[in-house]
Amino acid sequence: MEGLYTFGEALEALKQGKKVARKGWNGKGMYLWLKPAATIKAEWCKDPILKDIAEANGGEVEALGTICMKTADGKILTGWLASQTDMLLEDWVIVR
Repeated sequence: MEGLYTFGEALEALKQGKKVARKGWNGKGMYLWLKPAATIKAEWCKDPILKDIAEANGGEVEALGTICMKTADGKILTGWLASQTDMLLEDWVIVR
């Protein structure tokens, strides 16, 4: 897949395990990926609230899939949300 894509095409690429980004983003090195749904076990949790939730649910809890972003400053954002501009522009690329 080479070229520029719509948001819908970028979303499908995420579902296929690919990383995507907007050509129009100002930050260097930014991209998105899909973290799939998973079962989280209480003993894995460093977050005390998440651990409490898992323990109250018999020792594990189902986590829904989410879109994550590697930000321009190298940090990870979990639960990225698309703006209307992100959804309407056709400048999405597949990150290799």
